Order: sequence, then structure tokens, then C-alpha cells
Amino acid sequence: MENSLAFARQLDQEDPLRAFRDRFYLPQRNGEPLIYFCGNSLGLQPKTVQQALEHELTIWQQHGVEGWFEGENPWYSIHRRCKEPLAQILGALPAEVCPMNNLTVNLHLLLTSFYRPQGQKTKILTIGGDFPSDQYALESHLKSRGLNPDEQFIELFPRSGEPTWRTEDLLNAIEHYRDSLALVLMSGLHYYTGQVFDMATINQKAHEVGVMVGFDLAHAVGNVPLALHDWGVDFAFWCSYKYLNSGPGGVAGIFIHEKHHAAGLPRLAGWWGYDEARRFEMTKGFVPMPGADGWQVSTPTILAMAVHEAALEITAEAGMPALRRKSEQLTGFLEFVLRDSGYPLTILTPAERGCQLSLLVPKNGKAVFNQLTEKGIIGDWREPDCIRLAPAPLYNTFEEVWRVGQVFLSA
Repeated sequence: MENSLAFARQLDQEDPLRAFRDRFYLPQRNGEPLIYFCGNSLGLQPKTVQQALEHELTIWQQHGVEGWFEGENPWYSIHRRCKEPLAQILGALPAEVCPMNNLTVNLHLLLTSFYRPQGQKTKILTIGGDFPSDQYALESHLKSRGLNPDEQFIELFPRSGEPTWRTEDLLNAIEHYRDSLALVLMSGLHYYTGQVFDMATINQKAHEVGVMVGFDLAHAVGNVPLALHDWGVDFAFWCSYKYLNSGPGGVAGIFIHEKHHAAGLPRLAGWWGYDEARRFEMTKGFVPMPGADGWQVSTPTILAMAVHEAALEITAEAGMPALRRKSEQLTGFLEFVLRDSGYPLTILTPAERGCQLSLLVPKNGKAVFNQLTEKGIIGDWREPDCIRLAPAPLYNTFEEVWRVGQVFLSA
């Protein structure tokens, strides 16, 4: 690598995904595009979104309630339009995925089905310092079953002096608690450090000791390659407003492996999850739709689903292998220019990562972050001294990465 503008521009010219940048609106300041490295919090708006919304608004305007059933793509089956691209992105079968609700709502629904404490097997193992919303949900399910979270909630932290987790420690913890574990539930990619976990190996170990496994893929979906079906993961859930670019608070989704579709798992049922062919019979006794669709509870938000569909098409078209290759190049180049700048910082994020680098900047960290912002570079500040930068392969460039390095060089 070379820390030069010419080298960065050469990489951009050779980038097979470079045309995708033009399919997004880039935030601007004073008429100039910002360098947006915050896709790990909110992805940018695809240019196709407005047309997708206007299409559904026109249907509502012209058809009213009949929009549920009339036209080429009636609302009644709108969720099915997202299943193929979601399956491609997640490494799943279409029947195993369903776009619905928001992330934590889906987690509560899935815990109802997959957290089944029996006898001594009551504990939940997770990583310490995972995203707080997941912890709150886990605590509430323990309490609802009359269990004390302080006794049943196992949080595994990195070793002393190490910022990230070793896979061997996670596997050893699963083995140690094998007789008391009911569930392993954790992020597939850690929001703060950017570390991507070896989900396949963790899942395999948990299954060896008879424990269910679920992954929060909020920071992993559309970011790193996934093979949920082949790995045999029991369930997963995610949001869509980060690397899937489906808008603030956009519709989330679930994965439930096909091995559980006919298992008769308990669930919190709702009318929209009832067998579609008989839904309007309005009879007592819940009869679920086949597959993950049977975990739906409420009527889908049509406008949010339209945005989701438009955004998914872009990610699916680019393909996860190509996105992964560019992501590794972007973060590799970012790491190179940061180290070459000589600025005193620590890169928390290991080589096993997605689009993100988390930087510990103990010396004037907030001042450096403010300088980045003044230069039109949008990242994310986490107290007390962490800057998160996430160059997304769909719309970020190598020249932008180089310009970030220049700020640190002059800081």
C-alpha cells in the first residue's frame, strides 16, 4: 500500500463496485458531499426509495383498502417480496426468514420460543458489554419466569488487558456451564469493538452440549458473509437501518432454522401469523403460517416495507462476496493510513471484523473527533475516548479513507 492520493484514486478506479455509490444520496454541507463513515449507525438513503414510497402512496390514494389485494404486488403479500434477497444476504432459505417488526420486539418474540428453561438448565450465556437492549430483554425474560438475573445471566468478558474476545474462551465457557445452560445468545458482531465472532464454531459447540443458539445480527447483516442455514443456527434477528440502508427505524427481521418449523414451539401469536389461506375465517385456535412467517404478529408497515425492499435489491445485486472483498480492502487501507500518520491511538478492532474500525484516542480524542467533523468526516464518538469509523463498501471510497488519514496526520 501507499499513503498517497494517487494510490487511493487508483484503487477507486479498479473498484468493481464503484458505480453503486451513485445510487445513494450523499449528505452535504455547503453544497459539498460529506465523507460519511457512520453506516454502522444509519446507512444512507438509496435513490430508489422515493419512487418506491410514491408507488405505495399512489396505490393507497387510488385503491384505498383494496390495495391489500389489487394490483401486481398487493400489500397482503408484501413481506414475500423481501424474502429472496434476505435469504441471499443471510445464507438462509427463503422460508427461514421474514421481515417484520423491530429488533427488540423480535427478540422478545424469539425468546418466548427458544428460551425454554428446564430443570437445572436455566442459564443464559452472552458476552459482557453487549448492546444494552438485548440485556434488558434477557433480564425481563428471566424475571418473567421467576428467575434471578444475577444468578442466571452469564456474561463473558475479554481477558484482563485485552479489548476483544478469544473464541477459545467462549467455547470453554459453554463447556463449563454445559449442565446449566439453556441458551447462548449474543451479537454476531460487537457494536463497540467491531469484532466479528466465529458464529459457526460457537454454534457447533453449543449444539454439542445440547444448547440452543441465537445471534443478534444488527451489525453483521449486510456487512459480513453469513451462512445461517448451513451453520445450523437456531434463530437470529436484526435491524435493517445500518448496512441494509432501509431507513431510520426501518423494518427488522428474523431467521428461524427450518428444523424448528414443525417443532410446535410456543410463541406469542397474532392474526398476521395465522395461516394466510384461512386468515379471514376469524376462527379460534391459532394455526401458524409455515416457516418463519408464522412468527408474525401484526400487520406490516407498508411504507417501511417498500423502503426495505428497494434497499435490499441493491445489496443483493452487489452480492456479499464482492461487498466483503471491498470491505476488507477499505478497512485495511484505513488501518494503514492511520498507523502511517503516527498519531497515538489504539485500534481496538481485530482482523476478524466487518466495515468498522474502533479507535481508542486517549490524547485529545474528542478534539480529534471534532476536527474530523469540521473537515466534513462523519463518524461516531463513544465516551470516554473512542472514535468509530465505518467505511461502507456500497458508497464509500478509498480516496475518502485517505482523507481521513490526512486529518490524523495533521492533528
